Amino acid sequence: MRETVLERVTKETDIRIGLNLDRTGEGSIATSIGFFDHMLTLFAFRAGITLDIACEGDLHIDGHHTVEDVGIALGQAIGKTLGDKRGIARYGSVSLPMDEALVHCVLDISGRGFLVFHAELPAQQVGAFETELVEEFFRAVALQAGITLHINLAYGKNTHHIIEAMFKAFGVALGQAISLTGSGVIPSTKGVL
Repeated sequence: MRETVLERVTKETDIRIGLNLDRTGEGSIATSIGFFDHMLTLFAFRAGITLDIACEGDLHIDGHHTVEDVGIALGQAIGKTLGDKRGIARYGSVSLPMDEALVHCVLDISGRGFLVFHAELPAQQVGAFETELVEEFFRAVALQAGITLHINLAYGKNTHHIIEAMFKAFGVALGQAISLTGSGVIPSTKGVL
């Protein structure tokens, strides 16, 4: 069973993550940012994983530390849980619609964390969530997990729909990439990722 529990405590946030890559479950996500909790729930469901997150952050300042640090911790948990990445598919790719919005997400669990993010988000805020934090979240996850991640907005007008399509697309693509092929080999001609 590929599962991990990880804690990350700083002066800005206190985070506990439970991650199981081999079981889809309800999970429990509580960051005190409702829209962000909703997006993380959608991501986990589409990835086919169980994700538990409890985060207490300095929201009296703003949501930046909470969102970025959850991304850091989630990336670390993914990397730790995958270990040497033996037997995974490695790559994931999806074009995902959400009403009028269309998002392309392509990723490679390469061991080289990198983010390409092309999206203009129409609104600066969705609920209590600052939309500029979407890119910060994905960058943190990608760098910490060692994922080369490309997220591109083809088109869309509704900011909620665009961001939801991004989180769902990331979930679907990650689910493809972490799936076990049965080969038992590290998916690289180098023999290491």
